[in-house]
Amino acid sequence: MKKNNETTGFPVYQCLLPVSRQTVVFCAGLLTRHLRQIKSPFRSRPARKIVTLVLAILRHDQRIFDMAGGNDIGETTLRRWRDELLALLAAQAPRLDRALRKVARRGGEVVLIDGTLVATVRRTGGDNRLNYSGKHRRHGLHFLALTDEKGRLLWISAARPGATHDVTAARRDNVVRHLREAGLGALADLGFVGLDTTPDSDDPVVITGFKATRAAKLNPAQKQANQVLAAARAPVEHGFANLKCWRILTKLRTNPARATHLLRALLVLTNREIRR
Repeated sequence: MKKNNETTGFPVYQCLLPVSRQTVVFCAGLLTRHLRQIKSPFRSRPARKIVTLVLAILRHDQRIFDMAGGNDIGETTLRRWRDELLALLAAQAPRLDRALRKVARRGGEVVLIDGTLVATVRRTGGDNRLNYSGKHRRHGLHFLALTDEKGRLLWISAARPGATHDVTAARRDNVVRHLREAGLGALADLGFVGLDTTPDSDDPVVITGFKATRAAKLNPAQKQANQVLAAARAPVEHGFANLKCWRILTKLRTNPARATHLLRALLVLTNREIRR
């Protein structure tokens, strides 16, 4: 058999993959069970090798063309392996109602909610105009995420155009209703003001800070309340930071229709890496 550099005509290098062995074993087990279920146990590479290649694409944002050429694998084959593993991992991500009930069973009282923009390449066509976020001044996809009080990711929403407002996304996912059914509250930033419009304003489910207007400035007590809320919400940013350690999220080049599977798969991987 020819060596990789003889086959491709280019030099091939190795690099460290900062992912735990437990995560590789978990993913390989998912893939092996899936292959048995579909009665297609044969692949040209072992399950662990396939998993390692896919994780390298996700962690280092390696191009599929480069990874395929360096490992004597067809580009189409590697892309199919990537999509196959992402679908298996995304299926492990919890639904919103189940994630909230799990927090309630553990004795939790509140969760943290926030939205984030994952940058994407700029595409041609009128459909991509909705992906432009005026707030961030770039093209991207909008996601909502819930974390617990320690910043551990609990749930990620479906991908929506970057122009989507946090309140709009939360209403489409019926976040307030699911919170009430689970008996939980949520801490949110000013982007979620107006989300919880219940008649009983003395006991809101979603707690946001005070928002100053041109006509009414914040008093010292309101400013202090905003500072306390901001400190309590800080862990949600840690959750996003852990998720975005996967460098494929630096700028998505994948089809936006597949972004939901990707983010939910990365949620599963992130939680496994944090728990180890």
